[in-house]
Amino acid sequence: MAEVRFLKAVNQALHDAMRHDPTVILIGEDIASAGGSFKATKGLLDSYGPERVFDSPIAEAAIAGIAVGAALTGMKPVLEIMFMDFSTLTMDMLVNQAAKARSMFGGQASVPLVLRTPHGGGLSAGPQHSQCLEAWFAHIPGLKVVVPATPADAYALLRAAIDDPDPVIVVENKALYAMKGDLAETPEPVAIGKGRIALPGRDATVVAYGAMVFSALEAASELAGEGIAVEVIDLRSIQPWDEALVLESLSRTHRLVVAHEAVEAFGVGAEIAARMADIGFDELDAPIVRVAAPFAPVPFSPVLEKHYRPDSADIAAALRRILA
Repeated sequence: MAEVRFLKAVNQALHDAMRHDPTVILIGEDIASAGGSFKATKGLLDSYGPERVFDSPIAEAAIAGIAVGAALTGMKPVLEIMFMDFSTLTMDMLVNQAAKARSMFGGQASVPLVLRTPHGGGLSAGPQHSQCLEAWFAHIPGLKVVVPATPADAYALLRAAIDDPDPVIVVENKALYAMKGDLAETPEPVAIGKGRIALPGRDATVVAYGAMVFSALEAASELAGEGIAVEVIDLRSIQPWDEALVLESLSRTHRLVVAHEAVEAFGVGAEIAARMADIGFDELDAPIVRVAAPFAPVPFSPVLEKHYRPDSADIAAALRRILA
């Protein structure tokens, strides 16, 4: 084991994938000599040259179009979109082309494309650089969406995404980039669609992903002082998501909170709550509660942004509500 930062785990995953497979290429704004806005691709140009690490113009639609074309002709492009907010400009290529190619060509073509992008607040970057839009992509048949929370999962899920024959969106929370965690010399693989129990418990379940996993763990620690054992599930993947793991946990705890940083309305939490209310209704001893951002743009002001973003206190309050 070695202790590495989340961002280093992403860099290592890209390095190892490119070393293992010569068809893996990188494309994005300032990702070559500059190493990307957050330095996720630092050093890869030196290792693999300009034939495999491409700087692009500031044109996200063009980046996505080049990547789709490259994937259809046998390459495995990994495109970086500097902020998830700018993925809005890639939607035609991702939603109408990449996601549909396998169906449009009768299963004879696939698009092994990966889009990496950071989401979330915490930098006072305002409403155009702080959004969490993963639910958009999770709504599209043909796309897979993963959101790692730890350096080990950042590595494993990115490797799994690159190896997948279909398009995968890898969402990285900016607030986690500096976080440290263990990464094995030979990391364990993680299958897309499989969650993990981050903390076992008996009294209530919190389902979260990305940075909100740590808010859930903080809330669980607070309630542990009151004799309440909260189980925390890290989804890791939201399309597909580990429905069986959540249902199994609910069958033990009989109470459920779903937490994410994205806006609450029509979000991932709504899907999980609706599904568990259907297949897990007989296990519920209290209403399912969502903890998420309000229906408003992310504020610029650090004070307002802190109030806007859900945190461990909000999760703890939701748990107390369903345990009352």
